[in-house]
Amino acid sequence: QLQLVESGGGLVQPGGSLRLSCTAAGFTLDGVAIGWFRQAPGQEREGVSCIASNGGTTNYRYSVEGRFTISRDDGKNTFYLQMNSLEPDDTAVYYCAAGGIADYFCLSKETYAYWGQGIQVTVSS
Repeated sequence: QLQLVESGGGLVQPGGSLRLSCTAAGFTLDGVAIGWFRQAPGQEREGVSCIASNGGTTNYRYSVEGRFTISRDDGKNTFYLQMNSLEPDDTAVYYCAAGGIADYFCLSKETYAYWGQGIQVTVSS
């Protein structure tokens, strides 16, 4: 069965950190685009960060650049989103995504074939 399984969300105070993980089952992440998206209530799903299918290009949403870092562990077929200096506006359901080819710009939802189940991240005092 082809799927992505997320973990690591939760409640954190402003200024805190969380790390999200996404593990692929049934297919390899090698050679495809991987990314993180988020959706707040009443808003469109938006791209947060991604690694292009060429493996070397990363994209970040402007509002998270310098605070969030995407990384991967090919040996575990897993990728991560390290989120530091979290702000209340980061509150959303976060989705990981994989599959598809995007050599440079990879923050488009239409690029991705597979999606995680979504995980809640809440930033609040």
